[in-house]
Amino acid sequence: MAPTPMIQQYLQVKSDYQDAFLFFRLGDFYEMFYEDALKASQLLEITLTSRGGNGDERIPMCGVPHHAAQNYIDQLIMKGNKVAICEQVEDPKMTKGVVKREVVRLITPGTHTEGKSIDSKSNHFLAAAEQLDDGFALSYVDISTGEASSTYIAGAEKSLLQELQSLNIKELVVSEQLYLLLNETAQDLVLSIEPMDFAFDENETLLAECPEELKMSGQRLLAYIARTQKQSLHHIQAFSYNENGQLLTIDFHSKRNLELLESIRGGETKGTLLWLLDETVTAMGSRKLKQWLHQPLANKWMIEKRQHMVEALIDQYFVRADLQDLLKEVYDLERLSGRIAFGSASGRDLAQLRSSLEKVPSIIEGLSSAGNGTLETFSSKLDRCGEVCSLLEAISDNPPLSSKEGGVIRDGYHEQLDEYRYASRNGKDWIAQLEQQERQKTGIKSLKIGYNRIFGYYIEVSKANMHLADLDRYERKQTLANAERYITPELKEKEALILTAEEQSLTLEYELFVEIREQVKQYINRIQKLASTLSELDVLMSFSNVAEKYRFVKPDFNDSTEIAIIEGRHPVVEKMLNKQHYVPNDCVLTDEHNMLLITGPNMSGKSTYMRQVALTIVLAQIGSYVPAESANLPIVDQIFTRIGAADDLVSGQSTFMVEMLESQYAITHATERSLLLFDEIGRGTSTYDGMALAQSMIEYIHEHIGANTLFSTHYHELTTLEQSLNKLSNVHVAAMEQSGKVVFLHKVKKGPADKSYGVHVAELANLPQPILSRARELLKTFEKNKKQPSNQVEQLSFFDSRDSGQDEVLQAISEARVSEMTPLQALQMINDLQNKLTDRE
Repeated sequence: MAPTPMIQQYLQVKSDYQDAFLFFRLGDFYEMFYEDALKASQLLEITLTSRGGNGDERIPMCGVPHHAAQNYIDQLIMKGNKVAICEQVEDPKMTKGVVKREVVRLITPGTHTEGKSIDSKSNHFLAAAEQLDDGFALSYVDISTGEASSTYIAGAEKSLLQELQSLNIKELVVSEQLYLLLNETAQDLVLSIEPMDFAFDENETLLAECPEELKMSGQRLLAYIARTQKQSLHHIQAFSYNENGQLLTIDFHSKRNLELLESIRGGETKGTLLWLLDETVTAMGSRKLKQWLHQPLANKWMIEKRQHMVEALIDQYFVRADLQDLLKEVYDLERLSGRIAFGSASGRDLAQLRSSLEKVPSIIEGLSSAGNGTLETFSSKLDRCGEVCSLLEAISDNPPLSSKEGGVIRDGYHEQLDEYRYASRNGKDWIAQLEQQERQKTGIKSLKIGYNRIFGYYIEVSKANMHLADLDRYERKQTLANAERYITPELKEKEALILTAEEQSLTLEYELFVEIREQVKQYINRIQKLASTLSELDVLMSFSNVAEKYRFVKPDFNDSTEIAIIEGRHPVVEKMLNKQHYVPNDCVLTDEHNMLLITGPNMSGKSTYMRQVALTIVLAQIGSYVPAESANLPIVDQIFTRIGAADDLVSGQSTFMVEMLESQYAITHATERSLLLFDEIGRGTSTYDGMALAQSMIEYIHEHIGANTLFSTHYHELTTLEQSLNKLSNVHVAAMEQSGKVVFLHKVKKGPADKSYGVHVAELANLPQPILSRARELLKTFEKNKKQPSNQVEQLSFFDSRDSGQDEVLQAISEARVSEMTPLQALQMINDLQNKLTDRE
């Protein structure tokens, strides 16, 4: 037997959405069938049932209530799935046969804008990429806020994937060809193919600022959004594009190493630069701060504009406090705009929009009356959006969550609505009043007005009082054994009003609400610009608070490449230390000496010192004050860090390979205006290999790049490079021995370190005493041999001497059956032989 008409309809719709769970609306439930039901019942932990509909075959089936669907959608999307929402688009009461159904929206990891899984303080981008000759074009949009950008990614697909990871993008729209290239490497990324078989009308306007080679990715992205969302997208803003030289470029690895947005261990916000800086009071301000940290500026004029605002806000403490109090009452205007554009905004959303806009005049007044020209100029950027406020006066102060429940439009806004409401709210009172009036007119004290579902409202007069009934007005409706029931034209009119008042009230109210929402939609661009300006103010006030709280200073900028940070501090470590004292340090790099070779023991603070220099640059170039006594800085174009490493087990790359790849990327992309931070290069291979690589890198940077460079190393032999490389200077992080223990001073001083204190650090790590004692013995031997002239060192070779003890060692090695030993036995044998040789010296 053929499937039932409803199942045929389901299969037809499902054929267009093979890669998505189809939520098929049946009454009050979204149902899933066949394979969707089998998978969803497991993923969502809901009951799997079955139903007829395909001959003798039972069809697997499961469902979720439509009012609770969002929670289930969240779960599926978070697990990397897509959900197609199929609604009834006809009134079942007015339809014979199968109700017409259509997919009204496809929800994907990149287009998911509602639900508990959406972080209000973070952007949620959907991206599209196109392969170019020398890299990739990348465009991305936050559908919930309308923010859109395009950029160019140089290099192979790994560079693209790193940028996507940096932007926390979950879904990438691609062509079929690029899908084949990325399918195996983009493991945690949902790849969606967009054939671009139709154009989005507003593409040209939205992509006007982008270079031609980037427009295709934007076109593909907009086509995908239009095809999947099936709703108005007027809120999508023109794609921003930052030309070369306008932004400070920090690659993915460097952002991770510097812990700008998330910590290396655990991926948390605590312990990051974001954690330190984020004292914003709005969700859109927090998102703006993340954007600025992701893309610091490299334009001196733009940076100084932000600086001037921070300075003005620091000077105006009470104004700043009042402004922050006002901003706390401003809702997320960007996401409210998105919901209005989608047509999903509720009455409560519009009430929040109105409430937010009502704060703008006070914010403008606070800025303009502060007596500060910078704040006054900034206030002129704020749009009061008075027309929108006027439109929203119709919305009540506390609307219900659902805009179809009633109570969205305030009383007095619409005369007909007021009448409906009056009839609905006061119907019984009106009936009681009419009953009294009729009793007085007729003199029938027992007259009553009743109601039943068949006849509606009626006037009932007993048989005994029929002679008093006003038959000129009364029209007989029903005869009973002991009474007659009548209606009047007035009662009939009021009956129609009362019985339909609530339904008509809800219908009219929703129509008025939708009309207002559509009118507000025309002002979305203005609201978005206002939101951007308010979020900028929020971030700048956050910078002011942080500068004041942590004793940051305003940095100066120079037109050279020289760095002069006096008494600089690592802002995050300092905050983590809380009341403990942080030891500040200078970093001075000039045109004549722009490379520091940093030595000193492990744990002494070499990496912290290097990071604090980079973070000072980042802070300065997002417009913030910096943690120092003073700072005179260049405008840096790129920051590269090679600090710390972890085995890339997924791709099979060792620590050393990761180190070399990151170093290669930095060296091949850096310019003389870049900042390079290299920490312990070469430690992942043999001593001489590592030392050779480290020295050759230093020489190459010195001779061919000329970038400001901090290079820490445990190879003390490299400190002699100061004699041959005129721009390189030795510095060390000081430590001292006290009662046989190492004490870290955390102070950077001129010159090389005298020793590494490695055994002392091992002692701090509580290694077993036998190991420490043996290490000290070996260290004395190695240092003794190192001090001998080269010809004498040669004579100390184990196997050139004919000493009988060494012959004994050779004999033992010759006779050893290594293949029959355990690793531990082999190590023990080597240790015993070493002891014999040492005892002979």
